[in-house]
Amino acid sequence: MCGPAIPAQSPPEVRPPTVWRNADADRMRVSSLVDHGVIRGLGRAIVEAALQSGASVIATARDPKTLEGFSKSVGDTGFLALAVDVTNESDVINAINMGYKKFGRIDVLVNNAGYANLASVEDIDIKDFRRIFQISSLGGRVASPGLTAYQGTKWAVGGFSTGLAQEVAPFGIKVTVLEPGGIRTDWAGSSMNIPAISEPYQETVGAFAEFLRDFSGKEPSLPEKIARIIIGLSEADDVPLRLLIGTDAVEYAAKAAEKLSIEDKKWYGVSVSSV
Repeated sequence: MCGPAIPAQSPPEVRPPTVWRNADADRMRVSSLVDHGVIRGLGRAIVEAALQSGASVIATARDPKTLEGFSKSVGDTGFLALAVDVTNESDVINAINMGYKKFGRIDVLVNNAGYANLASVEDIDIKDFRRIFQISSLGGRVASPGLTAYQGTKWAVGGFSTGLAQEVAPFGIKVTVLEPGGIRTDWAGSSMNIPAISEPYQETVGAFAEFLRDFSGKEPSLPEKIARIIIGLSEADDVPLRLLIGTDAVEYAAKAAEKLSIEDKKWYGVSVSSV
């Protein structure tokens, strides 16, 4: 997510490759999918789309109570709900073992847990800073005041995934970093913690917090449509290492790349003067 500094434009229409819009998508080649963070929003949409496509799903969340109602609504056939704290290695290993025991294989892993704490680096609680490492977003290409910790982890996810993709490629494992822009969920609502903002940061962090409040509910991307893109990716033979999702993501990422390119050219002489 990024701020309001970039003027509104009419970005070009973005159409995914045909394979992602396959009319026969309800017959998935993927037989088992693991999704972490399925309580609501995008995570729930991914699980529902996967089940409709005929895949088995292992859904995980930290609080087992949050999965009870979901489990009842979808039944036991092709569905396994597990309580998992991804910061607890034994929880993760146990979930993998239980998934293999029930379905015999795991084809796709979706790390979807989302959490954000809007605060300046000076004000943020270090405990919150350490618990934000999850799926990437547009925040892995841009930076916004107040989301330094959140977006910093997204940049880390991008770097980690780029290296991981090279390491596991010989095994036939493909890695895709999903970088969505605004999604019409409660990410900027109950999923985001906005503590008191210090006076020196009112013009930057405070202004961006107001932008997010106004933007909430007006995000361009729908979780159900993103879920179908993800399911399509899991079926495709050719997948991107990074995939921007949403017209806002495409626009903001292009602006950020252009700004970086201009600065690189401006300081080119200094950059090569070390030789």
